[in-house]
Amino acid sequence: MSNITAAVIANRNKKHFLGVPAPLGYVAGVGRGATGFTTRSDIGPARDANDVSDDRHAPPATKRKKKDEEEEEDEDLNDSNYDEFSGYSGSLFSKDPYDKDDEEADAIYDSVEKRMDEKRKEYRDRRLREDLERYRQERPKIQQQFSDLKRSLSGVTSEEWSTIPEVGDSRNRKQRNARAEKFTPLPDSVLSRNLGGESSSTLDPSSGLASMVPGVATPGMLTPTGDLDLRKIGQARNTLMNVKLSQVSDSVTGQTVVDPKGYLTDLQSMIPTYGGDINDIKKARLLLKSVRETNPNHPPAWIASARLEEVTGKVQMARNLIMRGCEINAQSEDLWLEAARLQPPDTAKAVIAQAARHIPTSVRIWIKAADLETETKAKRRVFRKALEHIPNSVRLWKAAVELENPDDARILLSRAVECCNTSVELWLALARLETYENARKVLNKARENIPTDRQIWTTAAKLEEANGNIHMVEKIVDRSLTSLTANGVEINRDHWFQEAIEAEKSGAVNCCQCIVKAVIGIGVEEEDRKQTWIDDAEFCAKENAFECARAVYAHALQMFPSKKSIWLRAAYFEKNHGTRESLEALLQRAVAHCPKSEILWLMGAKSKWMAGDVPAARGILSLAFQANPNSEDIWLAAVKLESENAEYERARRLLAKARGSAPTPRVMMKSARLEWALERFDEALRLLEEAVEVFPDFPKLWMMKGQIEEQQRRTDDAANTYTQGLKKCPTSIPLWVLSANLEERKGVLTKARSILERGRLRNPKVAVLWLEAIRVELRAGLKEIASTMMARALQECPNAGELWAEAIFMETKPQRKTKSVDALKKCEHDPHVLLAVSKLFWSEHKFSKCRDWFNRTVKIDPDLGDAWAYFYKFELLHGTEQQQQEVLDRCISAEPTHGESWCRVSKSIQNWQFKTPDALRAVVKELSIPT
Repeated sequence: MSNITAAVIANRNKKHFLGVPAPLGYVAGVGRGATGFTTRSDIGPARDANDVSDDRHAPPATKRKKKDEEEEEDEDLNDSNYDEFSGYSGSLFSKDPYDKDDEEADAIYDSVEKRMDEKRKEYRDRRLREDLERYRQERPKIQQQFSDLKRSLSGVTSEEWSTIPEVGDSRNRKQRNARAEKFTPLPDSVLSRNLGGESSSTLDPSSGLASMVPGVATPGMLTPTGDLDLRKIGQARNTLMNVKLSQVSDSVTGQTVVDPKGYLTDLQSMIPTYGGDINDIKKARLLLKSVRETNPNHPPAWIASARLEEVTGKVQMARNLIMRGCEINAQSEDLWLEAARLQPPDTAKAVIAQAARHIPTSVRIWIKAADLETETKAKRRVFRKALEHIPNSVRLWKAAVELENPDDARILLSRAVECCNTSVELWLALARLETYENARKVLNKARENIPTDRQIWTTAAKLEEANGNIHMVEKIVDRSLTSLTANGVEINRDHWFQEAIEAEKSGAVNCCQCIVKAVIGIGVEEEDRKQTWIDDAEFCAKENAFECARAVYAHALQMFPSKKSIWLRAAYFEKNHGTRESLEALLQRAVAHCPKSEILWLMGAKSKWMAGDVPAARGILSLAFQANPNSEDIWLAAVKLESENAEYERARRLLAKARGSAPTPRVMMKSARLEWALERFDEALRLLEEAVEVFPDFPKLWMMKGQIEEQQRRTDDAANTYTQGLKKCPTSIPLWVLSANLEERKGVLTKARSILERGRLRNPKVAVLWLEAIRVELRAGLKEIASTMMARALQECPNAGELWAEAIFMETKPQRKTKSVDALKKCEHDPHVLLAVSKLFWSEHKFSKCRDWFNRTVKIDPDLGDAWAYFYKFELLHGTEQQQQEVLDRCISAEPTHGESWCRVSKSIQNWQFKTPDALRAVVKELSIPT
């Protein structure tokens, strides 16, 4: 066997038929019954089944020759037959010579192709970069995907580590259940040696196990001989471990630096917080190193280098760099502060102390040193040491004073104002801590040292007012303006007004009034005084400085006593921000200077009436009659006063007098309304018939007449009245709506549609008529027609909030939100749209958003009663008592008069005596919860 070569063994294993052509007539699998298939072209002359021809399917000789010729003519598509210039089939002109013209043409074509390729190269490169970036975003590296998770491991506690389950064996069954372990039997020498019970710790070199230990099996010149002691190997291993542990121990105390408990948490400081490319860090590190070596006296280079190392997680290297920079640039406070920031607290104190020795005049270093201290006593000691080196630092004095108690602070400030006699803050702080007499002395010294500061003067004025010396306040303010002007200080109105506002906020009302009085006329042209002072008053009111605004109005009224607009603004200001007494006192002065102003008389009478003093209100109105004998507003106010107080006969007599002296449409309407409210229908109709003959173009007269006739169930007369009214007042939208509603109630929908159609023709682009027509269809159950009409209406009136509000709730619930977005795009600040959106949130049970949108609605249009009613109903169902009362109070203050549901309730003749709270509650009962 040893003489048989490997080649012979290989040839013996090789099958003899491999690489040999198949014998003639061979059919694969014929031994197991397979037969070759034949086609129609194979059918030839009959032959014996056992007769195997030389060529089983050989064609005739003539056909074989033709087939060989055709194969020669076919293209040979082998790669070896490919030519870069001619292709597979060769050149069409291979027989012709390839001359210089052909070469020149090919060169031209190559240059054209190269030029076209250059044009497309930039696009290809950009496309390649975009694809590469997109690929990297879609398929990031595993290292990038798990970087944030690896950082979060720093927060895992030791208990959580211990509770993590062991990873199971994910190998398949064959890998888990490997073949049975093979055991090599021990030599007899080992067995015989152990029969006596003796144990051995060495390996017999003659045994086979010794070959497993290097250097033992084959003794020679370079291999030590002798037995291998296993105990010595274990001892050597322990010794090596002790050496490694001693390398990380403290050479002085012998205590190990490695904390086994905090080892995992300390790893957080080693994790880089920079998530960029490592090549960028290397480039930045190299660049900063170059900057440091080129200009080592440039502190920003050292700071940038340290921060780079800090960002990459190498905090110790950052500390070393910054300390090296401090050694080279010992006078740079930025470097020392950065070094203190990077060091741990104990080391930072030593660093900042070293910095204070090098730069004892640096305020920032002393402030940092105080911040590093934890005890107040130590902070005081640092600040006092700092003030020894920098006695003129206001910042240090202020920081030191803040740590002291009032008595010590006063002593410290006394020294501070000596060292920093130009600091206004220190002077004022000292004055606040001193007694009244000493404070006056301090402020006088401050004025001597700083004659150009206004705050010292205003503080002196506040001090006098606080101690009851009111008469001194105005003198001090006047003297301040004189002194500042003499010292070349420009008197700025805005700054002084700000001082007045601050004085009012601190409780010095007289001081603020004196300041306003002194500076209000400075720098204002005579023709601009009125508007400027009105703007000043509005600015003060916006800043909640009501006393300043009151002082501005008082000065303006003193200069312009006959200006009705200023009196009105002052009266509205007192109404909103003052008391009833101050408002009435102002109105008494106002009507004395402007007796022809009816609104001032009416405001005074209403104030008395709201306070319950009806006789005083009558007295004011009687005086108003004397000043304005034929004033319609005063007549109607007197009638309202009497009717509201159930003095109906007196009100009727007043209206009769008014019709005689001032027969206006409103007087006639109020007369008929009073009779209607008292259910004197015949008298009311008589007055209305007289009125429509005299004032046929006043639509409310026609409406009242038709409504009274409807109430008496005289529908034909009411329809006739509406028809006549529309002929006289074709532009009255409510009249068209009333006429259409009457026909709808009668059941004549065709006529109602016709009336609304005629109304739209006479009054194009009026959203109310479109809305009423849509609702007629909805009430009739014709929703498709209503939707079509809504589309036409929104085309004609694209900015009509009423239509958009109706369109939102005509949609199905899933589509309402989309419709509301379209509505807000078209009518962003329309109260009807905002109210519809509020109701939409209510229907979706988003109560917080609903409340916010209700607030927006009533803020944009506080006169819309429907918004207040829905808001109040919402709070009754989902709000607290405090929220309900707040909405009610705000509604009473706003006194709304508009809104579809609001007007339907408040203008109903049965509710003619309703006040705002009564109307609000009545409307709330009629409203339904949005769904």
